[in-house]
Amino acid sequence: MAVIDDVRALGTELERSYPVYVRGRLKFRVGQIVYVAFSLDERVMGFAFPKEERAALVGGDPLKFRMPAASDLRFNWVDADLASLEPAEAREFVVDAWRMVVPQKLARAYDLAHPDGPG
Repeated sequence: MAVIDDVRALGTELERSYPVYVRGRLKFRVGQIVYVAFSLDERVMGFAFPKEERAALVGGDPLKFRMPAASDLRFNWVDADLASLEPAEAREFVVDAWRMVVPQKLARAYDLAHPDGPG
């Protein structure tokens, strides 16, 4: 069972990533692009995820994952029930979301420095 503290440090350690609070909600950004956001009650973690793969992810485990709000369907985004994720799985989704918003050069450097994944 993952909690917000399982990924908070990772979100601040990833290169170019920084935390912001918007209306009381923790979000992680690279530049002005949000790649991870938590619900106000910290039970839901939304994260950047390819639109073309979203239906398969949600359909594969609808208790764990859900589509974003209708207003966010145009974005590369999906929501997850944080408590349904294992801590390592949550960290992996954060890193994958970060990879979507940074230059490929940074993503490759991260992969070289962390060959076993985000831990």
